[in-house]
Amino acid sequence: MKKWLSILALLTAALAATLGVAHAEEDIVLDRAPDRTNNLASLQHGAQLFVNYCLNCHSASMLRYSKLQSIGISQKAIEDNLLFSGGKIGDTMTVAMRPADAQEWFGVAPPDLSLEARARGVDWLYTYLRTFYRDPTRPTGWNNLAFPNVGMPHVLWQLQGVRDAKFIEHKGEDGEVTHQFDGFTQVTNGTLAPIDYDSSVADLVSYLAWMSEPTRKTRERIGVWVLLFLGVLTLCAWRLNAAYWKDIK
Repeated sequence: MKKWLSILALLTAALAATLGVAHAEEDIVLDRAPDRTNNLASLQHGAQLFVNYCLNCHSASMLRYSKLQSIGISQKAIEDNLLFSGGKIGDTMTVAMRPADAQEWFGVAPPDLSLEARARGVDWLYTYLRTFYRDPTRPTGWNNLAFPNVGMPHVLWQLQGVRDAKFIEHKGEDGEVTHQFDGFTQVTNGTLAPIDYDSSVADLVSYLAWMSEPTRKTRERIGVWVLLFLGVLTLCAWRLNAAYWKDIK
């Protein structure tokens, strides 16, 4: 019962977050996220990025570390490179940070990311992680085009570098002032070239998509065999029905 209540709570939180940013999604064209969920090397790199940069604040309480073996990471590699808190491989991906502390530091507790890819969509996540810019007016010093006034800092800034966003001011006939985005200005370079940063974000988003449904490939494979079985069964039933009514007539 507790498991189902936890799942319901996560789904409710994800839906609320999605509705909360719907207005922002209407104002930005989402970039197409590369689908690398069938690429084990990409998923492994994405898992590494997730543990190193996301798991400090965000949990993934519906996934156990042991499940990472499904994408080709050995138990020893998980224990040596991905388990930093001294936990066990059978533990779920939780964080030590208390929700009260997160509320105080960021203004809102970071959401659990177990179902984030399914709640928001991979294109939104891909765009979001690539549209941070420096904003001194924000408490964290960062803002985001896909999620204006976001409380999350740009945790990948060392990889992408620091950028400023340029906006053009427009004044309507009713006197309302709007700002139209006009590109980014690179202030300092990151450790990755722009194309490499985009590729790393694609790996991370693909991992988040895999994490939201680790058994998708198995489900799809079984689904194909089920449809084939039903097709054969339907054919046999049709021929049997024809033979039965032929004798009666």
